[in-house]
Amino acid sequence: MKHFNDPMPFSPKAVQAFEPGGDLSGQQSELNFLAARIAEHYRSDFLTPRLVTGFWRGVEGALLALGGFLLLAGHVGIRTPFLTSYILMIIVGAGLGVVAIGAFGGYRMSVLRGSMSQLWRPAIAWALAIVTMAAALFFIYGDVVHSRLFLGGWAVSGVCALSIGRLILRSRIRHWARNGRMERRAVIVGGGKNAEGLIRNLERQPDSDIRICGIFDDRDDRRSPPIVAGYPKLGTISELVTFARKARIDMLIVTLPLSAEQRLLALLKQLWVLPLDIRLSAHSSELKFRPRSYSFIGQIPLIDVFDRPLADWDWIAKRIFDIVVASLAIIALSPVFILTALAVRLDSPGPVLFRQKRHGFNNQTIEVFKFRSLYHHMSDPDAKQIVTKGDKRVTRVGNFIRKSSLDELPQLFNVLRGELSLVGPRPHAVHAQSSQNETFTAIVDGYFGRHKVKPGITGWAQIKGWRGEIDQPEKLKKRYEHDLYYIENWSLLLDIYILIMTPISLVSKTEGAY
Repeated sequence: MKHFNDPMPFSPKAVQAFEPGGDLSGQQSELNFLAARIAEHYRSDFLTPRLVTGFWRGVEGALLALGGFLLLAGHVGIRTPFLTSYILMIIVGAGLGVVAIGAFGGYRMSVLRGSMSQLWRPAIAWALAIVTMAAALFFIYGDVVHSRLFLGGWAVSGVCALSIGRLILRSRIRHWARNGRMERRAVIVGGGKNAEGLIRNLERQPDSDIRICGIFDDRDDRRSPPIVAGYPKLGTISELVTFARKARIDMLIVTLPLSAEQRLLALLKQLWVLPLDIRLSAHSSELKFRPRSYSFIGQIPLIDVFDRPLADWDWIAKRIFDIVVASLAIIALSPVFILTALAVRLDSPGPVLFRQKRHGFNNQTIEVFKFRSLYHHMSDPDAKQIVTKGDKRVTRVGNFIRKSSLDELPQLFNVLRGELSLVGPRPHAVHAQSSQNETFTAIVDGYFGRHKVKPGITGWAQIKGWRGEIDQPEKLKKRYEHDLYYIENWSLLLDIYILIMTPISLVSKTEGAY
């Protein structure tokens, strides 16, 4: 399935602005017995084809390079005066081989899990890469420097390594497919004939990796049968939100006709807060868009509405970055940890750490660590009373560590546990309220849309000055807008920029921190 970057037909702001339907994103509807069982069945993680193919490109590049280096050491010898040239040739050649295999369609999932006859693709691609390398060496060195036996041996060993590796991978892919570990799990939104037509078409696609987990529809059984093409209707749209919070699914496919614009917008208003790909089925639509407006499952066209943020390799890159930087920060700041803990302990009786339940990724509840800044007997783990300026509950040390954000340092351990990220929307307490005792969901419609990524220790809103007490609705709205900007524009460079700017903002923008 190909992904394109054309503008979305429905923007988040357009969806949020639509009034009918209400925001059910924060509600937890009770699932019926069947839906609960299916959600439990799909709680396990899964491998997406994009993740597997990307990983395998790296594996084959490493195999080709390893074969080259072994031949260099065993046949040519590392004492050759052209060692640097050989090393450069091996690195470039391995990369060229991977590019050539990709150009021959060798990394399509249908090829990776196909029959042994598909092994010709990587073999021919690698042979062409070797020929290209040989021709380049002839023009550069006149073909008198590099060993022809080395090139021939590298060509043969590369074909053998690629073939053996792909046979092993083919076996693993089939094993993962049988056990439901490698697939794209999809939920159909909307039943009836449109859903049945889509399912029948999906079943006819030989390369489809879609596993349909069920159907959700608000309409009654007369308009939307309880069984469609062999798949059960599991509940209503509000129950779908609960289902998506519990199960590990990848995609929502909406089968409503594009002409039903108001109903579509009302539906998307409820669903856009989920960290999932949302697609509109276009296989039966009479409206025609440019080809680049579609993505495809086999030959079935879908219109991309929302893409899941931080999917596949983006998620892996961010997670590696979090682990490395958080580990280094804990080591570097260990004296600060010790001194802060001693100060908290000596200033007032009670535990050094304060634990609070907050909303995490996909609205899940997590327990966040902080250095205690309030008197222990006045602690408020449910955050029912927000800390205000001059709050009598704050200790002397607590006042300093809150203003300097040193109280947040223990959250580096939340990062290592995978509950937080270094950068992201700040996690708010489960029962958090503004100074006027309004819930955050009452102030901001679609508030839970900020939970489509892991919350962070710092974030875009924080370095722009939107931190501290929520004493005006506008402050929460601004924080929410900045959080959405971060989610929609994420990159590792943006994370690095926010981390660099965080200590600067702590010094220059302190008016909201107390």
